Amino acid sequence: MSDLEQFASLPERVENVRRVRELIDALGIDYIYYQFVSVTGRIMGKGAPASHWERLATKGFQLVYGSTANLFLNRAGQYLGFGPEASELVGIADPETFAQLPWEPRVARVFCTLFRNREEEENPGGALTADCRGNLKRAHAAFEAKHGLHLRLGTEPEMMWFKKGPDGKPAGGVTKPYCYHIDQFEELRPITLKVTEYCRKMGLDSIQGDHEDAPGQIELNWTFDRVERTADRLTTYRQICAQIAREFDVIACFMSKPFMRLSANGCHHNFSLWRGGEDGVVDLGSAGTSMPDVRSYARGGENEFMPDGDDLRIPGPTGKRAAGGIVKHLPALTVLGASTVNSYRRLLDFGYWAPVYNNWGFQNRTCALRVSAPGRFEYRAVDSMVNPYLLNAGLLAAMDEGLSQRLDPGPLEQRNMYQFELSGGKVNKLPMNLGAALDAFAADPLIRGALPGDMERVFVEYKRDEWDKFLATVTQWDMDTYLDCLP
Repeated sequence: MSDLEQFASLPERVENVRRVRELIDALGIDYIYYQFVSVTGRIMGKGAPASHWERLATKGFQLVYGSTANLFLNRAGQYLGFGPEASELVGIADPETFAQLPWEPRVARVFCTLFRNREEEENPGGALTADCRGNLKRAHAAFEAKHGLHLRLGTEPEMMWFKKGPDGKPAGGVTKPYCYHIDQFEELRPITLKVTEYCRKMGLDSIQGDHEDAPGQIELNWTFDRVERTADRLTTYRQICAQIAREFDVIACFMSKPFMRLSANGCHHNFSLWRGGEDGVVDLGSAGTSMPDVRSYARGGENEFMPDGDDLRIPGPTGKRAAGGIVKHLPALTVLGASTVNSYRRLLDFGYWAPVYNNWGFQNRTCALRVSAPGRFEYRAVDSMVNPYLLNAGLLAAMDEGLSQRLDPGPLEQRNMYQFELSGGKVNKLPMNLGAALDAFAADPLIRGALPGDMERVFVEYKRDEWDKFLATVTQWDMDTYLDCLP
């Protein structure tokens, strides 16, 4: 049997397809979005009437391979990733992710896993390696089988809410850039309450939020969970914010650095490795509008990052070795967390707590990796444009090597590295532009291997083209700097 056939015929999945039909009938669902995630984190897919659920859930839908690269063109006018001669992928629904859209009760969404076409000459019906979401699921399963540990993740997705000008373009933030200011948080209350309402209805257990230190900048958090579900929830959160922006006639901005001399939109990843535990459904007041897995969170078990000595700053052996793997591969990981040209505006705008140094520390925000609390690491070289499926596949690969080879991350950095560098100290920095980050990625076989098969090729082709387009573009900065430079 092919990968596709095995996946579609799993007994638990067959039962979940039946349970989704019960939800469709009970909720009066008329239409379903079958969605997957592209190389840049964009939500792609097809829609179909709910009457075709069983057929599509079994046989899937077809879409060109190039949709995994957004069907965008490179500088030469050719499609990125896959040409028009390529086959069509097959998307098969993951029924456990089925959820009604709270803003349109007649419509539901379901995430899908992607496979090669059934008629391909090579590996027909095989897992599509250009499917970043499917790759993360497979990478995590392999890591868990090897080490008996699973990755739990929480994210801190910062984003900005802009007013919309008469031309439909951004006209400044909805609020002023006052960090943690309740009055500015109150200014955005109608938006944040609606976001929270929709989040809870779609399985995000919202826990806290605040106004950050840029115009219209908000951070809203939800409970950490197994990495696959957290990645899906971050994707869902973006989908929710886009809908809220339509309802309030504003702009939801996930761009990393819209303003200079103001903080950027980060998306710190807080994580730990766990042994054991079980899933439990959380009461979010939305029972009956989604499959139980949408509202399930991992609970219990043993956090293997917890210290085993009196010094609470130092993680136990598992945590230290995992950190050793990550620190070793920080340069190559950078392009997965800071994946756009604009991402490096965040790193280059010195002093705004962005991580520009290739090191780790305890509660030290100048480091790319920090121990943010006993039993928890925070990966900081990541912004709000991240594709979480790619970054976390890379983190799993780095930690796998750290655990397998018992790598030592070295001493925790305690200094303010910004001040140390300004005083003339010698520092080891992360790549400081997209081109340098791609070079570091190319020089690291382990992290490249976290994007197997076509995934690496498509990602590198897409990002190299993005970098080349930037280098070839005349900007307002060019005009301001060079127009009157001579005679």
